[in-house]
Amino acid sequence: MSVAVQEAAQAVPLRGARGMIAAKMSRSLHEAAQLTHHGRADVSALLAVKDTLAAEGVKVSMEDLLMAALVRSLKRNRDINGVLKDDTVHLYDQIDLCVAIALPGNLLAAPAIFDAGDMDVPRLRAARQDLATRARTNKLTVGEMTGGTFTISNLGLSRVEQFTPILNTPQIGILGVGRVIDVAIRSEDRIEFRPFTGLSLTFDHRAIDGAPAAAFLTDLCAEVEGFVL
Repeated sequence: MSVAVQEAAQAVPLRGARGMIAAKMSRSLHEAAQLTHHGRADVSALLAVKDTLAAEGVKVSMEDLLMAALVRSLKRNRDINGVLKDDTVHLYDQIDLCVAIALPGNLLAAPAIFDAGDMDVPRLRAARQDLATRARTNKLTVGEMTGGTFTISNLGLSRVEQFTPILNTPQIGILGVGRVIDVAIRSEDRIEFRPFTGLSLTFDHRAIDGAPAAAFLTDLCAEVEGFVL
C-alpha cells in the first residue's frame, strides 16, 4: 500500500540572518566539547530585593537581578570568564556579558554589555533594554555582536524549567535560566513552598573541567540565594 507524501505547508530556506544563526550553532556544536551542568536556586532573596526596589520606585526584572548575581559570581570564578581561540584559553578580569535576545522572524541576537561587572542593577537593566531596543531596529555595532566573555540566555517567561544552551563560541561558558516554580521544601517539622529557578551551565570542557564548572554553578546558586544590594 503506497502512502502519499504530504507537501510542506511552507518551505523556509536557511538564508540571510536565519542561515547565519544556523551556521553559527552548527559550528559551535562541532568545534567545542560542550557539557551542561543543571542546578536550581531559591530566588526568594531576589524577589525580596525586587519588591524593595519597587517600593522605592525602581523597576527591575528577575533577569536584571540574575545578571547582577552572575557578574558577582564571575568575578570570583575567573576560570570561566573568557574565550578559547587558536588552542589558547584567554581569561579576563573585565566581564563583557552577552545577553541572548529573541527577535521577530525566528531570529536571535546575543550582544554584549561591556564592563557589566562594574554596573549596579539599574545600570545593567538600562544596558539590557538598550541592547534589546537596538537589536530590534538592527542598530547593534559589530563590536557588540562579536565581543563578550560570557553569555546569559533567559527563558524564564516560558514554561521551560531547564534546558541545554549552546555555547556562544568562542566563549567558554553560557548560563541558561528557566522559569520560576514553587518547590516543596522540608523545614524542620513542616513543609513549605519556595520559589526556585532552573540554572543550566554549558561550558567548553577543553577550557575548563567539570569540577570547577560545578563549583562555579554552586557559587552562583549561593549568590542568588543570599543576594543583597
